[in-house]
Amino acid sequence: MQDKQLSPAKAIFAAVFAIYALPHEVCAANKAEALETDTVEVVSTTPLPSIGTTLDQVPANVQAASAKSIAEQHPLDLSEFMDSNLGSVTTNNTVANPYQSDVSYRGFDASPLLGTPQGISVFVDGVRVNEPFGDVVNWDLIPANAIANINLIPGSNPLFGLNTLGGALSVHTKSGSEFPGTSVTAYGGSWGRRAIEAESGGKNGDFDYYFAGNTFKEDGWRDHSDSRVDQLFGKVGWQNETTDLDLTMTLADTNLHGTQAVPRSLLNKPEVPYSYPDSIGNRLAFFNLKGSHFVSDDVLIAGNVYYRHNRISGFNSNVIGDIVIPRQAINIKTSTDQDGYGGTAQLTLLGDLMSHKNQFTGGGSIDLGRTDFSSDTQDAIVIGRQTVANPANPDFVPDVRLKAKNDYYGLYATDTFSINDQLSATASGRYNLVKVKLDDQLGTALNGDHTFHRFNPAVGLNYNPSKTLGFYGAYNEGMRAPTPVELTCADPTAPCTLPNAFLADPSLKQVVSKTWEGGARGKLADSWHWNSAIYHTQLTDDIQFITTGAGGTGFFQNVGTTRRQGLELGINGKIERLSLALNYGFVDATFQTPFDANSGSNSSADPSGVIHVKRGDHIPGIPSQTLKVRVGYALTAAWDIGTNIVAASSQYARGDENNKDVNGRVPGYTVVHFDTHYRINQNWQLFAKINNVFDTTYSTFGVLGDNSLVGPGHTFDPDSNNWVAEQFRSPAAPRAGWVGLRFDFDKPKSSASKVDSD
Repeated sequence: MQDKQLSPAKAIFAAVFAIYALPHEVCAANKAEALETDTVEVVSTTPLPSIGTTLDQVPANVQAASAKSIAEQHPLDLSEFMDSNLGSVTTNNTVANPYQSDVSYRGFDASPLLGTPQGISVFVDGVRVNEPFGDVVNWDLIPANAIANINLIPGSNPLFGLNTLGGALSVHTKSGSEFPGTSVTAYGGSWGRRAIEAESGGKNGDFDYYFAGNTFKEDGWRDHSDSRVDQLFGKVGWQNETTDLDLTMTLADTNLHGTQAVPRSLLNKPEVPYSYPDSIGNRLAFFNLKGSHFVSDDVLIAGNVYYRHNRISGFNSNVIGDIVIPRQAINIKTSTDQDGYGGTAQLTLLGDLMSHKNQFTGGGSIDLGRTDFSSDTQDAIVIGRQTVANPANPDFVPDVRLKAKNDYYGLYATDTFSINDQLSATASGRYNLVKVKLDDQLGTALNGDHTFHRFNPAVGLNYNPSKTLGFYGAYNEGMRAPTPVELTCADPTAPCTLPNAFLADPSLKQVVSKTWEGGARGKLADSWHWNSAIYHTQLTDDIQFITTGAGGTGFFQNVGTTRRQGLELGINGKIERLSLALNYGFVDATFQTPFDANSGSNSSADPSGVIHVKRGDHIPGIPSQTLKVRVGYALTAAWDIGTNIVAASSQYARGDENNKDVNGRVPGYTVVHFDTHYRINQNWQLFAKINNVFDTTYSTFGVLGDNSLVGPGHTFDPDSNNWVAEQFRSPAAPRAGWVGLRFDFDKPKSSASKVDSD
């Protein structure tokens, strides 16, 4: 895709400088909008941001991060920041594009790729941004510099609705009253990366405004993996002591090229793709009107309405396992046109109950999705590594024309009751009603009408014997309904090449999660905090994508019961100029119900290509141990340095659900990142960043498949008339560095020496 007019990110710069002329005032925010601030004093406990709840009354190991911590590390997007800092989080970059990482938390995924069962719900200012068609999460559509703070809420919290099997991510954006000022940042470096970011916020009387715009381009470290990302975010608001109204807008236009995993025998040249081209383009228009009003000091009403349109254009190359030269291939062209709209209404009561402090919140939500999906295939041949149209049959042939309707309805309530000053109890629940209707437009029998519903409860206790020590315990349940993608690709005898041809398949059951969690947290000193948690999540009728080939071929299947259980430990604090944060996570993710799966590339498969998965086999793609260390040090008042150490243990490759393939696990890794900032004066700041400081060679993802390209170490098997199956891996990026400069318009100029003496 190419820009036809002024791109969203480029348009922001004119707006920024026009708005800069307006007066900037700072005032206290309406207390119902505490989640828009840079300080994380309360956490999000309902989808719609409002009052929030103090951490000592939340029966879960919530992790939070502020705009300041995000900005000091200059992450490319939110997924990169989470991977470097948050406990029990890992990323799999399966397609070698930095904006398309799978984020895994406690063994549950939020991914931009169809074919990944989604177990994490993601909200931006109260709007669920899991896409209607496959519940995928597009990280390239969330501008990182517009984020005020995030809350990562663990467990099967029913209040956040569908897909909250292992956790919910709640993102809150900046407001002009809390983030005044105007700045422009430019940076560039390795792989031809160049970017410009701008933001401006302020307040004029009862009105405030905030705008952010980004434009980004990169050639990519692997061949044919370039990216272009343009983002524009805006928020205008009106507020007084009792009422707050915010209208937000997000526009984005992105074009991301990726490359597939490569066989182990070709990892000596990781920059070379297995085949190309592969690309995905997103065009987003997202509007959200959110408001709240204190009817009295103890009664708050809140609500929002939103509209979200996203058009996704995809192109995928797929090599067919065949030794004939030129090799055969299939090119796949897809279009996913999605409209999402709906809203939430919420009531909060803050008055005492039976002379005890009490906070009650109840509400209802409607989320409607309408999708037009099309998929065309083209007969192709492989020239070098590129799949091009077969001259004998160059036309694209329609495979799928599908209209999908998602109607999601929810009613929820939560109450936190203070039994005494040390002990509080929380009870929550949500009823979900899901309707999914499929209308085939091509005569391929894809019609379907599916309904799912369930009430999911939650209870919890918090005991805080002192201000420096607290204990909690909780039980909660959640659910997710099969998506239109899964419902049309669930036949093991006719696997799909995502996101390609769908068939009339058997219906799938909804997934139900049940989580137990207990933990403790506290302070060792004024600036040192620690936390610990143990958890046990069991899923009934879990849905997994069973891989049958490296090119993405497979099918969705209910695999019975699965389990994720584990331990989390964390500590963070500061000693004079030194700051430290450490998070350790252990997760044991296993299948609990035996089942058979079609995985012909697995060396242990029987002659028909079937593997036998037994109870206790580990779920592929999930490292059992992770460690995150963040160290920061202020060399002077003007100059600071920081480092992130990220370690993850080994994982099984997809297609190796029985853990018996001869290739074994994808090895674990430890990688180190570095960043530094130097404030030249009050207006100018210089910064630099190095990823993978020691140029560590490692992979974050593995999948089993047949290698049909000639390369060193390949063996042709005359009995199967094909090349021997291999483990394919997605190599991680080598060492890279970037340098940038930031200019703040609103701050008075001063010399570096003056800054050093402050």
